Amino acid sequence: MRICCLKHVPFEGPAAIADWATSRGHSLQTVEVYLDGALPALESFDMLLIMGGPMNIYEHTAHPWLLAEKALIRNAIEGHKQVVGICLGGQLSADALNAPVTRGDQVEIGWFDIERSPDFPTSVDLPQQLRVYHWHGDTFAIPDGAQRIACSAACPNQGFIYQNRVLAWQCHLETTPVSLNALIANCGDELTDGPTIMDAQTMEAEPAETYEAMQQVLFGLLDQLK
Repeated sequence: MRICCLKHVPFEGPAAIADWATSRGHSLQTVEVYLDGALPALESFDMLLIMGGPMNIYEHTAHPWLLAEKALIRNAIEGHKQVVGICLGGQLSADALNAPVTRGDQVEIGWFDIERSPDFPTSVDLPQQLRVYHWHGDTFAIPDGAQRIACSAACPNQGFIYQNRVLAWQCHLETTPVSLNALIANCGDELTDGPTIMDAQTMEAEPAETYEAMQQVLFGLLDQLK
């Protein structure tokens, strides 16, 4: 399978999803949209992977490439491609499916549990509770025709799946120690006091078992896309 990964900043890449792609024999092309706004042709990929970034989906003046990217995502969904969106990418996927993206009730940064939605398909290997990584202020609504995956105490919509081929996450299941450190290094000014904001030292101390459990779930979900 040919995967095209859209990056919005240098420090948010595919992380563990690159490991999944390699282990499954998929090719992975990275497009740095923020450099010149260049986007891939629809026929050049089978899966569109859309990463996160500190910008919001409605900041068209500051990031004019957002308009063309939104059109590409919409065309990919309508063209029956697989689409995987992470954080900002999940919000862009929701927007492409006509679901609103708004400011969340709380900024959520750190390691916090998500809980599986009661109506999520039991055929998908997702535990009832999973500790995952978060870094977001905005959040998406669940699009019409999509199924909610999970929620957290601070954010009721942590993910959705649409037609078994569009997967959107608000949280960061792709996180590795390297990608976590990159976020802290580049966005550390967002680590203010708050009930759902961890300090850098606490986030960096998370044991390897948390990463392993989180990525096992992520890999299983990616394997089941059609």
